[in-house]
Amino acid sequence: MTPAKSPPIPPAPTAPPSARRVQFGKIQNASGHRIVLYGPGGIGKTTLAASMPGKTAFFDLDESLSRLKPQLEESGLLDNIVEVPGITTWADLRAALQSDGWDGVKNIIIDTGTKAEELAVAHTLATVKYGSNQMAKSVEDYGYGKGYQYIFDTFLPLLADLDRHARAGRNVVVICHDCTNSVPNPMGEDWQRYEPRLQSSGKSSIRLRVREWADHVLFLGYDIAVDKDGKGKGSGTRTLWPVELPHCMAKSRSTQTEIAVTGGVDVWSQIIK
Repeated sequence: MTPAKSPPIPPAPTAPPSARRVQFGKIQNASGHRIVLYGPGGIGKTTLAASMPGKTAFFDLDESLSRLKPQLEESGLLDNIVEVPGITTWADLRAALQSDGWDGVKNIIIDTGTKAEELAVAHTLATVKYGSNQMAKSVEDYGYGKGYQYIFDTFLPLLADLDRHARAGRNVVVICHDCTNSVPNPMGEDWQRYEPRLQSSGKSSIRLRVREWADHVLFLGYDIAVDKDGKGKGSGTRTLWPVELPHCMAKSRSTQTEIAVTGGVDVWSQIIK
């Protein structure tokens, strides 16, 4: 005859977990600004960025500083600028941003984000394989849409690197070339506008992610008037647009007023507040 089993011993009572209380604090002072500055080639994006107050470190990926040196020297801007040399790969760019030694630097400029994206593409092709462990020669080798997602994933940590500097009080500026894009309009006809020239492919849009990340997306463009015959006329004057308009992607957390960019105008005091 099988002996009856003893009933299980109930677990010892335990003390209820301590309640977690939410913590409150005061709103912190603003850290460094995260800025995207874009516009057509030759309009003066690099010179405008160089006029930011304080010591400014340039990642001169487009190799434009040497050509602009006489102009910067004449404007009295050259003494404020230091270049971060030897940046030829995506790994170089990220390693420099993650390094120590940034004390005293007030602004960090990446000139341009468009070129930085090209470095990210090259890095992706060199490190992300496809199929049976094959190296990709182009984005299309990965299959429909997959390559753009890989590039998006490669690029995204750069924003975290720049966030680290913004939290340390440095302004970070990503200069971009421009492109035109069709804007879907649920209420009528679509239209064309200027946007930063960064990858934009469905859910893997670096352009839209950078727009979300930035405190300011600033479009620097020429002033053009269109007459009754549809012909555009301009005198070479420039305006910085900090607010979304039908002709440009833009935003700003500090100003909603367009700024005429002329000699002697302190543009950045109206942006960095």
